[in-house]
Amino acid sequence: MASMTSLPVLTTSPRLAALPVTIANVGLSYACAGNESLLTGMVRLGRKGIPVGCVNGGCGVCKVRIVEGQIKALGPISRAHVTLDEENQGYTLACRVAPQTPVNLEVAGKLSKPFSKGRAESATASPSIQQQ
Repeated sequence: MASMTSLPVLTTSPRLAALPVTIANVGLSYACAGNESLLTGMVRLGRKGIPVGCVNGGCGVCKVRIVEGQIKALGPISRAHVTLDEENQGYTLACRVAPQTPVNLEVAGKLSKPFSKGRAESATASPSIQQQ
């Protein structure tokens, strides 16, 4: 019989590990698990930074632009709030995506002005979005 080496057992999936999320408009950072939406992670920690609306993709209040990092879609994103062209530029709804790597984002929705007052617009980036 061949000898088998013991491999470490992962108790949590790396995708579910808490990942840092930074809201550039306000300089706020929080940890978000890879299986929860960017919005849920922020609210769970009692943070404020991304406006909260219906939390199911219907209102568009939590619209953000992913400046850096990879995200995974948790459900469909309403084209009434994020067009395909906008999605290709990094826009999404924070309630409908989860981080897969550390994420840097900007608030861009209907209520973005109070969050970006006095901040310069960042250059457009092309983040990676993974569909389930």
